[in-house]
Order: sequence, then structure tokens, then C-alpha cells
Amino acid sequence: MEPDRNSQTRQSQAYEGLRSLLLSGGMPPGTRLTEVELTSRFNVSRSTMRAVLVRLTQEGYVTSEVNRGVRTRSFSAAEAADILEAREVLESALAGKAAERATEEEIGELRGTLAAMEGCKRLGDQAGYSQANRRFHQQVKEAAHQEILARAYDTLLYPLVMRQYRNLSAQHPRSGSLEEHQAILLAIVTRNPDAAVAAMRHHVASARRALLLQTIADNAAAATASGQAGALDRAAPSGQDTPPGQDAGLAEPPAPVAPAVTHAAD
Repeated sequence: MEPDRNSQTRQSQAYEGLRSLLLSGGMPPGTRLTEVELTSRFNVSRSTMRAVLVRLTQEGYVTSEVNRGVRTRSFSAAEAADILEAREVLESALAGKAAERATEEEIGELRGTLAAMEGCKRLGDQAGYSQANRRFHQQVKEAAHQEILARAYDTLLYPLVMRQYRNLSAQHPRSGSLEEHQAILLAIVTRNPDAAVAAMRHHVASARRALLLQTIADNAAAATASGQAGALDRAAPSGQDTPPGQDAGLAEPPAPVAPAVTHAAD
């Protein structure tokens, strides 16, 4: 039995290690994962790593396709919007439960985290603000003491969506972010579940709205660019020379622009 337990431990460690690496954003969407490199990185057998990759594929962290191998997950704009919508519903419910069930100690921890966010914003410490911001949301989830909702929330792959779509040029923290966190905490402190649900929903809805609006703008821009290219093709005289290496009538359409979102937890 001992070898089996050791094997399970190594597999669990490799799973947690690779999952953390994926969530950290260390690998861009579409990166190919090879068993040889991963077995060396995590010091496990190929059969163990194969089992880890199967599990991560089933959970949606990676994709596996014939002739393409295993790759890090890439989300379409529609998939990203759906995940953000689900997060909005689940985290709002967790905030409502936190207003009902949070202990005084947990409320004190939330107060401390919010104070840290205020300090980081005052100093212009964006990295510190983001770190405290993530801690605040984690603390709300834990204070809800609702394991079913928490597990559902954890399966959303929200961090992967934000790694792919976050607009790094956007103002950070987002205007109004701190005030929204203050409203969430106030609702929890005053034990007002309805207010907590509303405050959290208002807060996290910003990312989904930004994604949808930016996607519409990007699609319109792409359509305009495509229309302009078509107009130029129609205006060009018959038999006009084409650029070297490009067949007439086979010009590539403009590459789609990835939609950008602000950090939903900002």
C-alpha cells in the first residue's frame, strides 16, 4: 500500500503545482504543454503527469486535441462573458451569506484588508492594492461558510479569463473600486444580506459590462476595417499587381483584436 500512497501524493503535488502555475498566468493562452518538460519540472513519471493532464483537461484548465496536444486554455469572448456572469451571481450570493455568518474575527480581518487597500491606493501601490483586493474577496468567500457555493465559485476559472483579457493599460485600481469594497464591508458589518448581495453584484458586474462593450467596439472596428479593405479591392483596376508572395483575392483579413476588460475585482 505504501507505494500507492506515495504515487498518489506525487500526483497530487504535481497537480497542485501545475494548477498553480496555470492560475499564476505564467503560461500564455495556447501554450503547448509537453509531458517531457513537465515531468522534469515536477519530478514525476510520465504516467503520473499524464494522469494530471487528464484531470486538468476534465476541469477545464487545459485543452487536449488530436494532433495539437495539450495546451493552456484560451477563452472566446462569449465564454469569458459567461464565466464573468456566473461569477457575478455566485460571489454575490457568498457576500450575502457572509453578512449572515461572518464571525467577529473574520469581520476584523476584512477591516484590516480594506485598510491595507486604502493605504495602497493612497501610496499608488498598484501591486499591493491588487494583492489586498484578492485577499478581500477570498476572505468574503471564507466568511460565507457555504462550501457548496464556494466550490462552484472555485470551478469558474475566472483567474484564467482575467489573465487573458485584462486590459493592462486601464486605470488601476479602477475608479470607484475602493468605495465599492467599503459598501460590501458595511453591508457585512451591519448584517444586511440583501445589501451585501447588491453591493457585491454591482462591484463584480463592471468586468462583464466592460468585456461586452469592448467586444462590441472591437467587432465594429474589425467590420469597418474589413469593409474598407473590400472597398479598396473593388476600386482597384483589374489585373493590378499584388504584393510579392500574395495571391490576388487571397489577402488575409485583419486579425481579430482581443477584447479587453478591467480587473473585475478592482
